[in-house]
Amino acid sequence: MNGEFMKEILLGYQLDHGAPDDFVAGVFHDLMNNPDLQRRSCQWLACLNPHSYAVAKGDAQFNAALMDADWLIPDGAGILLASRIQGGNIRERITGSDIFWQMHKLMDRAGGLRVFFLGSTEETLTLIYSKMAVDFPNIQVVGTYSPPFKPEYSPQELDEMIDAINATQADVLWVGMTAPKQEKWIYVNRERLEVRFAAAIGAVFDFYTGRVKRSHPVFQWLGLEWLPRLVQQPRRLWRRMFISAPIFLWDAVKSHKAG
Repeated sequence: MNGEFMKEILLGYQLDHGAPDDFVAGVFHDLMNNPDLQRRSCQWLACLNPHSYAVAKGDAQFNAALMDADWLIPDGAGILLASRIQGGNIRERITGSDIFWQMHKLMDRAGGLRVFFLGSTEETLTLIYSKMAVDFPNIQVVGTYSPPFKPEYSPQELDEMIDAINATQADVLWVGMTAPKQEKWIYVNRERLEVRFAAAIGAVFDFYTGRVKRSHPVFQWLGLEWLPRLVQQPRRLWRRMFISAPIFLWDAVKSHKAG
């Protein structure tokens, strides 16, 4: 893959990093112009943050999914801190929102590309459909699918989802089912997906529609994007900040000492 990004091993994971816009431009260029990628099965992207790291320690399939992703990006201030602790070079986060917005800008400029949204509620998906038509008029939203809200899907439910996606001949599949379910879903089904690119982007569906507000850019710049979200959704996010983050940082420190 020849995009404008660098690689770094952090706690056993190979992370792709660089300036967000340059990174996405590199991914887009590869997907559109690299014949080797176009002949292979669906290429996909996942995000690594301290919480996903901590969860993957106890979930072998989630760990395998993160290892399998064609691009694994540093989505979290803790990742940047751990890289510094270990003498690495990751200096900028790349978030799911960065991927979503910049990829759509490039797709809109190219024209004629097709996207599918999997996840969230019918209400949110309807808002996405309407908003995309205004923000990115040269992109075709060829399908949406709101799966049942449950931990696992039956073979029949999986067949229905995959058939719905493949029937549209979409180029890009956005999956917003929260971690680790979304990453494991792509990992298990990627060989059956007839799309060029898929990305597990979690809460971005809600950010894009405005149903959940992203933290102010000042908080994002300071690496404290989590703080306003924790205040808004304490029951959902407390575990990430007070259990997962310490586990991650302790492992980063131990790894540095061992090295």
